Amino acid sequence: MIHATVFDTKPYDREALEGASAGSDIGWRFMDCRLTAETAHAAQGSQAVCTFVNDRPDRPCLEALAKLGVKHIALRSAGFNSIDLAAAKELGLAVTRVPAYSPYAVAEHAVALLLALNRKIPRANNRVHDLNFSLNGLVGFDLHGKTAGIVGTGKIGRITAGILRGFGMRVLAFDPFPAPGWADEHGVEYSDLRTIARECEVISLHTPLTPETHHIVRAETLALLKPGAILINVSRGALIETKALIEALKSGRLGGVALDVYEEEEGVFFEDLSGQILQDDDLARLLTFPNVLITAHQAFLTHEALGEIARVTVTNIDAFANGRPFLPETALT
Repeated sequence: MIHATVFDTKPYDREALEGASAGSDIGWRFMDCRLTAETAHAAQGSQAVCTFVNDRPDRPCLEALAKLGVKHIALRSAGFNSIDLAAAKELGLAVTRVPAYSPYAVAEHAVALLLALNRKIPRANNRVHDLNFSLNGLVGFDLHGKTAGIVGTGKIGRITAGILRGFGMRVLAFDPFPAPGWADEHGVEYSDLRTIARECEVISLHTPLTPETHHIVRAETLALLKPGAILINVSRGALIETKALIEALKSGRLGGVALDVYEEEEGVFFEDLSGQILQDDDLARLLTFPNVLITAHQAFLTHEALGEIARVTVTNIDAFANGRPFLPETALT
């Protein structure tokens, strides 16, 4: 039997992992705490650890895990910017991820945020529960005939583009590695970031976080946007410079912002902080704007996505324990 410690566990994680591992030789230890150098000791006796996006497997943490005999780090996410891969390789730690769990879940959530924000659904719902049936202040705009910009045309970006094309939108796209065949087939036009900023009523971010994309949306970018434009981010929080975003919202230039990610979400998203004082002043300020819609990193949260995350994670842990190859495209070291 291989023992695996799961950090930052929520009830839906436990249910999915236990379901996917039925009949396997994996013994789970589920921890509520996030993985850091200080909490790594909780993996004592485990050969594998399973982490999520807000865990912190940096060099000190990985060194602590290696001393405990851990050999495999299984990320139950697509992103891997949180882990020190160079340190993992030096320490002989295998690292795997889940490169694609349900791109439809994330793309559909992006469009749901767009529709809810544009048509002011949360505000309207709150009103009618107070028996206020006035329509004042609830005017949106037709998506049909408008232009959307998709930044990043991986699987999620392409699906989002397809949905928006279904609404009758013109779609411009940017990616350093364009796919012209796909674009031609689906009626999408590749363009540059400045053109997208100037011409699009809707911009949706679907690119990984790299040194090149860090704060890809900043003051200079926001100054180029069409007045009333809507910005959507379901990808990585640090793609947007928060302070610049706040200033753009204060100026009234932006029509709205919908975020499922936030650059300082660690320790906030996925937690119940009701009844506490929010210590993040920038997030607190964002929450005061009527044209800002925030969900707490839930774009992935569908039965299908959770099931695929668990399946890939369990398969790779079991493969490592039995000397078999990892699933294709999942190994990082």
